[in-house]
Amino acid sequence: QVQLVESGGGLAKSGGSLSLSCAASESIAGFYNMGWYRQAPGRQRELVARIFRNGNTYSADSVKGRFTISGDGAKNTAYLRLNSLKSEDTAVYYCFLEKQSPYLWLWGQGTQITVSS
Repeated sequence: QVQLVESGGGLAKSGGSLSLSCAASESIAGFYNMGWYRQAPGRQRELVARIFRNGNTYSADSVKGRFTISGDGAKNTAYLRLNSLKSEDTAVYYCFLEKQSPYLWLWGQGTQITVSS
């Protein structure tokens, strides 16, 4: 069964940078998109960014201009570069993969990002 393996994250100071990566354990055929949600304590999980197989991207307004999502289709891997971090970016970041026909949704194991002021 295909799994998503996340790496990166950790602790950073306000204004600092971190990187995340998310790799599928097997090759994924067809059209799919990958990205990250995040969930802070006491808050709902929210979409941070996603990248489609054709290269199109989406970023939440709260991270636009600070976070950059990219991908390597040949490696079935997505990357998230987090710059200009703020304390409100502190959360567990969950990678996801969504594929149509047949429908498939996968979550990564989650990785903690903590931004100290």
